[in-house]
Amino acid sequence: MTIALRCRCGQVQGRIDPAGIHARATCYCRDCRAYARYLARPGLLDAAGGTDVVAMAPGALHIDAGVDQLACMSLGPRGLLRWYAGCCRTPLASMSRNARMYYASVPVACLDAPAQALDATLGPPGRIVFAPDSATAPVRATRLRLPGVVARIGLHALVARLRGRCVGAPFFDPDGRPSRAPEVPSMQQRAQLERDPDAAR
Repeated sequence: MTIALRCRCGQVQGRIDPAGIHARATCYCRDCRAYARYLARPGLLDAAGGTDVVAMAPGALHIDAGVDQLACMSLGPRGLLRWYAGCCRTPLASMSRNARMYYASVPVACLDAPAQALDATLGPPGRIVFAPDSATAPVRATRLRLPGVVARIGLHALVARLRGRCVGAPFFDPDGRPSRAPEVPSMQQRAQLERDPDAAR
């Protein structure tokens, strides 16, 4: 059984294999908020400025249609590669610039399934929280669960690296280079993205 992935307008479609999922988490870091504001799409952040994401192995993410619509940005020249659908600015995945770092963060916003079905497969949102101190409203930290989740993600990434696994198409070419040159906002643009507290809600 797979979970359908679909951008807002339907041009990009794919699926994720639940067997490759490490955890579901809510990230409250400032970079994720700035990215949501960059996309300028409502509904990407919760009431405290968090993004609901799935931490997973990138090999379990498949794009079946709309590869030509893939776009990429990065908040800085060395920042994460943040992939989205250029057609409607739906976020799809965030990854390291290093194709050998075998990890992807996939926003739940691009998963095409009822909330109840997602909760049954992924677990409910809010059980695992990253960067709670950066939230725009009080959130409950998950200090007991977080170390275990981080260790599990790190172990999977390490094993994949030792086995020579790399992130491949459509995100990277055979030489390990991003398949799209990421757009990097200027310092002034990034400051604006970090300054606007209400965008993308």
